[in-house]
Amino acid sequence: MECLTEPAEVRRWGQLRRCAGSTVGFVPTMGALHDGHLSLVRAARDACDAVVASVFVNPWQFGPGEDYQAYPRDLDADAAHLAEAGIDLLFAPAPEQLTPADATTTVSVGGLAQHLEGPSRPGHFAGVATIVTKLLAVVGPDRAWFGEKDFQQLAVIRRLVADLALGVAVEAGPTVREADGLAMSSRNAYLTGLQRRQALALSAALFAVAEAWDGDADWARDELTRRLTGAPGLALDYAEVCDERTLECLTGHVSGRARALAAVRVGEDHAPTRLIDNVALPARGDG
Repeated sequence: MECLTEPAEVRRWGQLRRCAGSTVGFVPTMGALHDGHLSLVRAARDACDAVVASVFVNPWQFGPGEDYQAYPRDLDADAAHLAEAGIDLLFAPAPEQLTPADATTTVSVGGLAQHLEGPSRPGHFAGVATIVTKLLAVVGPDRAWFGEKDFQQLAVIRRLVADLALGVAVEAGPTVREADGLAMSSRNAYLTGLQRRQALALSAALFAVAEAWDGDADWARDELTRRLTGAPGLALDYAEVCDERTLECLTGHVSGRARALAAVRVGEDHAPTRLIDNVALPARGDG
């Protein structure tokens, strides 16, 4: 595995592979890698001739008072995981390489970013979209992998790739969970033992709604809200049922595929941990 920090070097690396006829797969990450990230790496490894992964904690996607400084960082451990997973190149730029102080250009995705995570994290998706656009421009992959755990982010990236004609196939990897159902997340490391047990209410509520799903979006949203509002140690941020493609919030009877999405804050101290999760709600007749 090679490790590069300069965008120009990474760009040349990708150009050489593509000129040789190789397909290039890409997995962007913020590090603190767990098996959710590595499942995306394995999918890219299986599908492409050459695989690039990036580790970059993007300051532009963190709002005031969020956990940018505290976000877990261990590049040596991440590099070891990625080498074991068989990637060809690790791109680990310094902050000034992608977020220079004099930058004035950003990428906005409009309506997709205006609800769910949008109101709780102003500017978050502009930060995500801008850096993902830069990473795709530097790496130049044929295919790039993103996890369904961050389902709104996945939709945002699909939209920006289509709107900007970036020519990258956006691939989705399923949410990877712990044995007890908790979605794997780098932020799980913040949880105490008690908070870790309390956090299970998030996935449990989503699973219960999916199990009982009969196409009634209003019931599903109300039931998800009821379960999470009453869960000890959790503060509900939002609970919604959305169209799986457009992320439009749904009401009434739904015949197509939908997603139940929720965000909670775990812990009652001054710095609770914010967790998100979602599950698919199949179209009626899908089984």
